[in-house]
Amino acid sequence: MQLNGVDIKDTYAEAFGIKVSRLLVTAATKKLALVAATEATGYGTSVIGCPAEAGIDGYVSPLETPDGRPGYTIMICNSGKKKLDHELLERIGMGILTAPTTAVFNALEDTEEVLKAGFKLKFFGDGYEKEVEVGGRTVQSIPIMSGDFLVESDFGMKDGVAGGNFFILADSQMNALVAAEAAVDAIYEVPGTITPFPGGIVASGSKVGCNEYNFLNASTNEKMCVSLKEEVVESEIRKDVNGIYEIVIDGIDEESVREAMKQGIKAACTIPGVKEISAGNYGGNLGAYKINLRDLF
Repeated sequence: MQLNGVDIKDTYAEAFGIKVSRLLVTAATKKLALVAATEATGYGTSVIGCPAEAGIDGYVSPLETPDGRPGYTIMICNSGKKKLDHELLERIGMGILTAPTTAVFNALEDTEEVLKAGFKLKFFGDGYEKEVEVGGRTVQSIPIMSGDFLVESDFGMKDGVAGGNFFILADSQMNALVAAEAAVDAIYEVPGTITPFPGGIVASGSKVGCNEYNFLNASTNEKMCVSLKEEVVESEIRKDVNGIYEIVIDGIDEESVREAMKQGIKAACTIPGVKEISAGNYGGNLGAYKINLRDLF
């Protein structure tokens, strides 16, 4: 199968289940909202080494926010309820409460469970906190030096999907990079999804386990390293490929992840020099979701 002359490999992306919470961060200006959203989602590329997977979902107009100010939705993902609640408390407390003019609202409706991070955070007010209503929502108002910080008591949590992915193989590193950036831009338009790696792009694709060092639970994917394609016997890289990037996607459900993969691949395949689209899987040993690339189209 080809898309715009690009080979779509007959393989699948292996994704896994994860707990997801979605927040709306608002501020006096779009710039300040973005600063807070960025801080709150930092160090959140992969649960291989980070305490959570996190990213910015999208921009929200002042016409659509509870307080009539610009905002960004962000997603925080973790393996369990307790861990996710802890991450929300720390990331809101250290990344958003500390930022100028911010407020935080729940952005995940019809959820399966509730996290109490906002309620726990109210105690920072040292007894001066109070409940107020904003846009029909009951929120905690916490006095801080510059005014009051507003945060909803409860945040929704649901079962989501992490690790949706695809590889972009191109004739050069720069063409692969341009295609990866185009893919990330397209995925940004799909609500309920994030690309948690730096700039949305994975430069260091990994595999489960390690061939040489038994103390590592993940290591470089040597079969997809361009500098090793003449050295590794089982290399999966074509002779005309000299640049590879991976896109990893987390979402609120499988449907959202599939749509994000579809739109990202379509965008990548418009870039000259892209030769092939592939995906990462581990023989079904990592996760329960198997998203076949060709089934997306």
